Amino acid sequence: MSRRRSIMSEQFKEELAKELGFYDVVQKEGWGGIRARDAGNMVKRAVEIAEEGLAQKYNNNQ
Repeated sequence: MSRRRSIMSEQFKEELAKELGFYDVVQKEGWGGIRARDAGNMVKRAVEIAEEGLAQKYNNNQ
């Protein structure tokens, strides 16, 4: 099975894991050790950050 390239940088994923409180698991077990719920929350937070950036960009152009 081929592995998909990550859209998020490793640094960004680590920052999100720290913010969401499971970075210690990533350090001990790698990304495969996190719970599905944590992975989902990480994606949800990344989308929120992207939306905030787009909204800010939109508001600055008006």
